[in-house]
Amino acid sequence: MNIRQVCVQDLIAALGGDLLGAGETQVSRVAPLDEAGPDAISFLANPLYRSQLDSTGAACVIVAPAMAEAAAARRGGQGCAIVTPDPYLYFARLTQWWVANMRKPRPTPSVHPTAVVAPDAVLGEDVEIGPYAVIESGARIGRGARIGAHCVVQHDAEVGEGTRLAPHVVLGHDCRIGARGLVHSGTVIGSDGFGFAPTRGEGGVVWVKIEQLGAVRIGDDVEIGSNTSIDRGALGDTVIADGVKIDNLVQIAHNVQIGTRTAIAGAVAIAGSAKIGAYCTLAGAARVKGHISIADHVNVTATAVITGSIHQPGNYGGHFPFDNYANWEKNAATLRKLHDLRQRLRALEKKSNP
Repeated sequence: MNIRQVCVQDLIAALGGDLLGAGETQVSRVAPLDEAGPDAISFLANPLYRSQLDSTGAACVIVAPAMAEAAAARRGGQGCAIVTPDPYLYFARLTQWWVANMRKPRPTPSVHPTAVVAPDAVLGEDVEIGPYAVIESGARIGRGARIGAHCVVQHDAEVGEGTRLAPHVVLGHDCRIGARGLVHSGTVIGSDGFGFAPTRGEGGVVWVKIEQLGAVRIGDDVEIGSNTSIDRGALGDTVIADGVKIDNLVQIAHNVQIGTRTAIAGAVAIAGSAKIGAYCTLAGAARVKGHISIADHVNVTATAVITGSIHQPGNYGGHFPFDNYANWEKNAATLRKLHDLRQRLRALEKKSNP
């Protein structure tokens, strides 16, 4: 197998940073500190892994200025390093460069013979349609888009320029995703929202389906993880703004609105008609009640249950109920001691009332 190599000085020419040590040092892979060998470049961003800097076998490490001296001292003072104010951000950009320059080039875009493309579907230039994919009537696929194997783009749906749908993605009818997006396998965009009207029937309640007449509108530069469900609106649309990042196994119900560049971690569930502001973060397994609003620049901690609107930026978390996170931590600490306090109170009451 032909292994590609790159000089550290070439990485600096492409990505910036200050060089410590030999710029002609060559690397052929990116690896974590504890697994890196003499062919690898690694990075140190989290101080929890500071001890690994001294022992790593990496040919080159990406570090902050505060770690420059320690990085240079590796290998008996012969260590190679790239010094940058934000090593994690540098690492992110390095991974993008690596995919674009070090991986085997993809085959020329084409429509696979087993794909089913409606005669009136519109395909832009350099579009790739994978095996057994289905592009229905009236669908529009933008220039340079890639539709993976077994994907379904239903009638009148639209995929923006340069967007990639991994295998087994469904984009429902009339739904749209903008340019430069990425949707991972198993995700369904435009499934019906959970809408039913109860009525009395023989033996108990009967649920009458409310047809979901809206769609899903997704902006540019949005990434959506695997096995996520985004429901179409009941009347209006479910809307996800530009730059939003959504993890795996997320449930976004009908008519939810999510603001620009908000990030949502795994297993989050957002109930219908909730409005999430811009530049928010929702940590893993958080829950958001329907028909409430969350302001811009709000951070919701892991497993929090948000049952009411939040009008001010800040950190929020907790279960009983949610609160400003600093207050919730104090209350949680008190709750841990509640049983001991109860026992002490009972003992005092017995002394007072013998």
